[in-house]
Amino acid sequence: MDATDILKTPTTFIKITVLTLLSLSLIYLLNHYSDAYPQLPFFTSLRLPPSSSDQPKITPISLPPESPPPPPLPTPPPAVERMGVVDENGAMSEKFEVGEVDYSLVEGDGNASGKVEKESEKSGVRVRVKKYEVCDESMRDYIPCLDNVEEIKRLNSTERGEKYERHCPGKGRGLDCLVPVPKGYQSPIPWPQSRDEVWFSNVPHTRLVEDKGGQNWISVNKDKFIFPGGGTQFIHGADQYLDQISQMVPEIAFGRHTRVALDVGCGVASFGAYLLQRNVTTLSVAPKDVHENQIQFALERGVPAMVAVFATHRLLYPSQAFDLIHCSRCRINWTRDDGILLLEVDRMLRAGGYFAWAAQPVYKHEENLQEQWKEMEDLTVRICWELVKKEGYVAIWRKPLNNSCYLNRDTGVQPPLCDQNDDPDNVWYVGLKACITQIPKNGYGANVTAWPARLHYPPDRLQSIEMDAYISRKEIFKAESKYWNEIIDSYVHAFRWKELKLRNVMDMRAGFGGFAAALHDLQIDSWVMNVVPISGFNTLPVIYDRGLIGVMHDWCEPFDTYPRTYDLLHAAGLFSIEQKRHRCSISTIMLEMDRMLRPGGRVYIRDSISLMDEIQEIATSMGWVPALYDTGEGPHASWKILLCEKRF
Repeated sequence: MDATDILKTPTTFIKITVLTLLSLSLIYLLNHYSDAYPQLPFFTSLRLPPSSSDQPKITPISLPPESPPPPPLPTPPPAVERMGVVDENGAMSEKFEVGEVDYSLVEGDGNASGKVEKESEKSGVRVRVKKYEVCDESMRDYIPCLDNVEEIKRLNSTERGEKYERHCPGKGRGLDCLVPVPKGYQSPIPWPQSRDEVWFSNVPHTRLVEDKGGQNWISVNKDKFIFPGGGTQFIHGADQYLDQISQMVPEIAFGRHTRVALDVGCGVASFGAYLLQRNVTTLSVAPKDVHENQIQFALERGVPAMVAVFATHRLLYPSQAFDLIHCSRCRINWTRDDGILLLEVDRMLRAGGYFAWAAQPVYKHEENLQEQWKEMEDLTVRICWELVKKEGYVAIWRKPLNNSCYLNRDTGVQPPLCDQNDDPDNVWYVGLKACITQIPKNGYGANVTAWPARLHYPPDRLQSIEMDAYISRKEIFKAESKYWNEIIDSYVHAFRWKELKLRNVMDMRAGFGGFAAALHDLQIDSWVMNVVPISGFNTLPVIYDRGLIGVMHDWCEPFDTYPRTYDLLHAAGLFSIEQKRHRCSISTIMLEMDRMLRPGGRVYIRDSISLMDEIQEIATSMGWVPALYDTGEGPHASWKILLCEKRF
């Protein structure tokens, strides 16, 4: 029987047709899913399984002319975004090799920039950017979202502090120039000397000296500002004041039970500066008001600080973030609007945490001040805080460990409990709510271990993060820590980080905080602002449970800090993630990085090689000096390291 006879036999022909259709369907599915291997959001330069481009190509079988078209294939399910380290069998693992930086390249200008340029020219995607101009001298302390005068003028009301909140420039009206440096600017005095003195020329503002000089905040001595360590309520020094708090409530246990604190209305942040030597990281916050440069002074000193205000929106920190929240003459009316501002403190305060209030109503007996004290006393009872100690001019309350007190209140007692559907960790442009945030019934957030063990102990709140992994979360946490520890160790040796005297560091896409933990473990004497972008998983609660600090942010908008306030900016995978969402340009983010970076500061970018040409071009146009390096996987890896220096 020849080929013609075979085709004439109906049964045989049907068999051939069915086999052909099945083969084509299998080929289609293989080709479709071979490119769908997910990216690992918190890691870069890991060895992944080969992509479809590494597989041999399969030539489809031609159908006979008479055969009908194949039936439509079912729509495949959407790819699941995953995170973590995956071994060759597809299982989660904390075992991997990061590789090492080639030390021989450190002294040069990088090893791959010429190759990248050649490849990009071949593909026709070479980016050219004109040199950026320097902004007007009046913008030397410019904070885009807080200095938007036009938008502030349009506000219907400012009585609740609305004018001190974020009002960012609209699309196309953002920063398009380089913020100028003050005349005579010098390299900052290194820590720990900077705690006590900074260069006058770097923050040339005398308003605080004029207003607060008599309260032992700040003074001028020749070419320097001097910080004696005092405050409005502790003019004899922060150390003595901290000793008083420790004696009042020994259970506060600075450096063990209390690791992360928030200082509201911080002044020049002497409270936080002196807590650092007690192993407490304090985030100092204040608005940009009549004493607008207090946060700038704090950051120049090398103390963790950020511009923030209690007004109409939640602060950008998660629930149960702080072990201690402190307010010393912070000029906030905690009982206004049904206690809505103190309820925001309650949201951020860890279960069992402490609130310390040093203010005139605590100790003065004037009628109006005593009325304020009674209002505060009444409100704290209704929200189940326990007045632990009132001594001198300080009162200290403790938040409950569970919900039993809330549930046993009389019917109708105000404020009410928040709705069960309210997410207390949702903070980006979320309004304040006059309700009590309930404590998780499983105890998550309340039962963190003592410092320093909590830095590496996977916290319970890992299980509450909205992500696809569940059983493997602890492995992911451990793997991230190990991954960054190995990378930062190579940075310390190859790029001589201990000689750079880094102090103020920002991780622009922080994940679980592994980068910051590695800096601590490798004894780099710095603090890290861990930024969790809104475009990814909200891991901020885990960062605070580790004893670190951080903030939620959208990198398509400016950050709430003064210019020239960070020594090092670290961005791993940030640009490729933001580019996928097509919400803002690379130049928008990099101009904001330049605004935040001190002259002499460094930028480390780990990202896709496909973006490095554009990033390098923008960096050069801003006056940075860039150098491109291979990751530990060698010159053919899909990720590179771009090191940039912002020179004077």
